[in-house]
Amino acid sequence: MGGMAAAGGWRPDALLPEVAFAGRSNVGKSSLLNKLVGRRKLARVSNTPGRTREVNFFRVNDTFIIADLPGYGYARVSKEQRASWRPLIEGYLKGSPALRGVVLLLDVRHDPTDDDLAMREYLGELGTPTLIALTKTDKIGKKLLAERAASLARAMEVDEDQVVPTSADTGLGRDELAESVVALIGAPAWR
Repeated sequence: MGGMAAAGGWRPDALLPEVAFAGRSNVGKSSLLNKLVGRRKLARVSNTPGRTREVNFFRVNDTFIIADLPGYGYARVSKEQRASWRPLIEGYLKGSPALRGVVLLLDVRHDPTDDDLAMREYLGELGTPTLIALTKTDKIGKKLLAERAASLARAMEVDEDQVVPTSADTGLGRDELAESVVALIGAPAWR
C-alpha cells in the first residue's frame, strides 16, 4: 500500500482495522510478517538492520491492515534518524483510530532491552492491547523455550497467554499468532 514517513503524513484511510508490529531492529519482524501472511515478499527482508524507516502499511485480504513500524534501538543508525522515528511511532500509535492492537516482537535468546521495556510501558500507558511474539525460537532447544517464554513474560509484565513463541524459519507459532491477530482485528476499538 505505502508508507508514512513523518508524523501526520500520508496513511491509508481508517476503513479497515489495523494491527501494528513493533520491535528492535534485527528482531526478525519482516521475516515473521512474511510467514504470517504466507507471502515471501510482503515485507522487505534485509541483512542490514534498521532498513524500515517509515510506517509501512500492508492490506491483507481486504480484511485488515498490518502496520510495520520502524525497528528501534539499532546503534549504527544516526541519533538524528533514531530521534525522528520516535514522533513517527508515537504519532501513529496515538493517532490511528483503526488500531486494534500491537504485536511486540522480542528475540527469545535475549532479555528485553531498555527500549523493549519502554515500548511495553508506553503501550500500557496508552491502553493498547498488546501481544508479545518471541522470534527466532528455532535457535534454542525446546526445553529452554518454555523457560525463556515464562521469563520474558515476567520481564515484560504480561500474562504468559499474551506471549506467542514463533519462528519464521520453521513456522512454529504461525497459526497461533494468526488467530491472535484475528482476535485483535475482531475486537472493538479500544480508544
